[in-house]
Amino acid sequence: MRTFDQWMSEYGVSHNNPTNQLIHKICVPLIMLSVIGILWSTPTPEFFQSLPYLNWATIFVAGCLIFYLTLSFVMFLGMLILTGVMCWLCQLMENAGILLPASITIFLLSWIGQFYGHKVEGKKPSFLQDLAFLLIGPLWVLRFFYAKIGLKI
Repeated sequence: MRTFDQWMSEYGVSHNNPTNQLIHKICVPLIMLSVIGILWSTPTPEFFQSLPYLNWATIFVAGCLIFYLTLSFVMFLGMLILTGVMCWLCQLMENAGILLPASITIFLLSWIGQFYGHKVEGKKPSFLQDLAFLLIGPLWVLRFFYAKIGLKI
């Protein structure tokens, strides 16, 4: 299994252009929010109703967090907070009756942005090499935030 630093190094190979980096810093979190929103909207078996907030999104988030924990405790903590906020936002959008259409719109627009960023970069998206890079993107963005606030990883 690759280490956190190995993942960051490999992901960074196709994310050097400043425009592509900016697009990713905006679109990667939005894609994660939209995926959580789409999964939140997906019908669940009746037995899920016995536990509050048990749905496909929270199961997905739990799996992601376990993966992040295996890579870096500090990154896990950041992603725990971020995914918690994303789940809260999904609950708010669900209460407003806009979760699924908003999530689909955000998903499509963000992917258009991502592919434009890679066109500018001149390199294919990392996930075409390994689907696990779809989970690495949020860590790559979080790493920039950590660096801005002076947090060492």
